[in-house]
Amino acid sequence: MPQLVDAAQAAVASGPADPAAQMEALVREFQRTAVERDQQGGTPQAERDRIRASGLLHLVLPARHGGHGADWITAFDLARRLARVDASLAHVYSYHNLGVAIPRIFGSEEQRHHYEAATVREGWWWGNALNPLDRRCHLVADGDNYLLEGEKRFCSGSHDAEILPVTAVDQASGALVVLVLPGDRAGIRLHHDWDAIGQRQTDSGSVSFERVRVFRHEVLGSRSDAATPFGTIRACLTQLNLAHIFLGIVEGGLEEARACLLGQAAGGRSHDPHVIQLFGELWLQLQGAAALVQQAAVPLQQAWDRGPALTAEERGACALRIAAAKVATSRAGLDITSRLFELVGARGVTRGLGLDRHWRNLRTLSLHDPEARKVEVLGAWALHGQWPEPGFYL
Repeated sequence: MPQLVDAAQAAVASGPADPAAQMEALVREFQRTAVERDQQGGTPQAERDRIRASGLLHLVLPARHGGHGADWITAFDLARRLARVDASLAHVYSYHNLGVAIPRIFGSEEQRHHYEAATVREGWWWGNALNPLDRRCHLVADGDNYLLEGEKRFCSGSHDAEILPVTAVDQASGALVVLVLPGDRAGIRLHHDWDAIGQRQTDSGSVSFERVRVFRHEVLGSRSDAATPFGTIRACLTQLNLAHIFLGIVEGGLEEARACLLGQAAGGRSHDPHVIQLFGELWLQLQGAAALVQQAAVPLQQAWDRGPALTAEERGACALRIAAAKVATSRAGLDITSRLFELVGARGVTRGLGLDRHWRNLRTLSLHDPEARKVEVLGAWALHGQWPEPGFYL
């Protein structure tokens, strides 16, 4: 299919360790089993191991610790490329990249350097038990350290993860604090209770914590009362990451529909004027959403590079662009992936083709957080010039 959007705005160096080349090889490999694995659900263990072996777990980690030192534009673009064939793997892999950034945002310099170096040295995969709206986890003082009790929902990628970031309510202060725990710590129980229509290999079920020992150095900082705009940048990273996955899902679905049309031996459906017009309409829809996603990537990288010097206005401008990109990509994507069957015809509904997974995955992931809230914030900016207040999803 002709290139739908421009390439990533920042490329990594070519050569044997080129992350883009490594991801392209994995995408070709994973594409062969994507439909079957989507139908099976469960943990994509073999595929996670292949990502581990590739070295791509070190993508955004600094070169001084042995990482690739890639920027977020590159990281998001690689996740988008993977999402074209397997949105579940793109989800858990990109959440790992978001995870390794946590110590820089919430921790001390000492904690940041420790976790970055150890992740490269030990080959850790970072999971996720951060859900900030689920406040059933409580951190209780126990001598010089703590005990963690409670449960978290929607813990994507928690299975087979060596490191599990967690948010918990500090019983003493009431603050929502960020912890970093080994995934095999005694008292942590991972539940196989994820049963959604889409994103079926993300292990996004629940995790329970029963008197889990937490050492003082494993407590990073507060997520509820960030002292600086940079302390709230995690939400911007997560939202733009999701927008890129949405974009990849739609690109992959449209590419598969095109391959079906061009591969049909009889009927000449690809030459039907109505089919050509519909394909053009869907392609045009995608271009607008893709442009907004690309326009948001550079300000996000600039905000990340600013670090603690990031201002509230800079952060607000970045968040507005990301909100526009995510809403536009979700809306266009849900429409496009639901109309792929109009392009392909009756053959498009066969289970073996798996064309429906693109809509199911996007519908599932698009419910991560309320779209209406983003539109309201965009309206307040467009009408009154009002900057958005930082939040868990904005």
